Amino acid sequence: MANDNTDKQATEFPSEKDLDAQTKDATPDSAQAAATDAPTADAQQQATPETASETDQLKADLAAATQKSDDFEDKYLRAEAEIQNMNTRFKKERVQLLKYEGQDLAKDILPVIDNLERALAIDVSDQNGEQLKKGIQMVYDHLERTLKDHQVTEIDAQDATFDPTIHQAVQTVAVEGDQKPETIVKVLQKGYCLKDRVLRPAMVVVAQ
Repeated sequence: MANDNTDKQATEFPSEKDLDAQTKDATPDSAQAAATDAPTADAQQQATPETASETDQLKADLAAATQKSDDFEDKYLRAEAEIQNMNTRFKKERVQLLKYEGQDLAKDILPVIDNLERALAIDVSDQNGEQLKKGIQMVYDHLERTLKDHQVTEIDAQDATFDPTIHQAVQTVAVEGDQKPETIVKVLQKGYCLKDRVLRPAMVVVAQ
């Protein structure tokens, strides 16, 4: 009977040696499990900086694209404004050209008018001279009328107050009698305007 009890106790209560053996057998499994979990944590730690780096790169790309878009828009607006300015200048220049159309032709005709006036100023005594002068007068009147039709008009000068914008003083004389200073006393060459533009200033003598 004593032997049976001893065997039961041995079976039911393992010895310290057996417990140590079991502990040693269990330890590798726990270490293996911990080792298995460790790479997962490291992988998570490694993935976080990469994700942040990709986000920063996307933000940088977005900022660069936005800046590029703003630059294109600015260039477009500037180009559009420049085109509008060019169109405005073109319209103004066209209006000016139409307004003063024929200016060069009128300038070329003025010396002809001067020569006709000189011819008309010559005194004649015979009939042939009178006939010739009458023909010159007809040509002169026709040219003068044509110039007026195209708004080419003579500048008022005789006895007018000197105006440097439309008169050119080539000589000065002393004031006489009741003359006022800066009064034009003689016209040496007539001046003409095309609308509001001076084609040629009048050459005058001014009393001072």
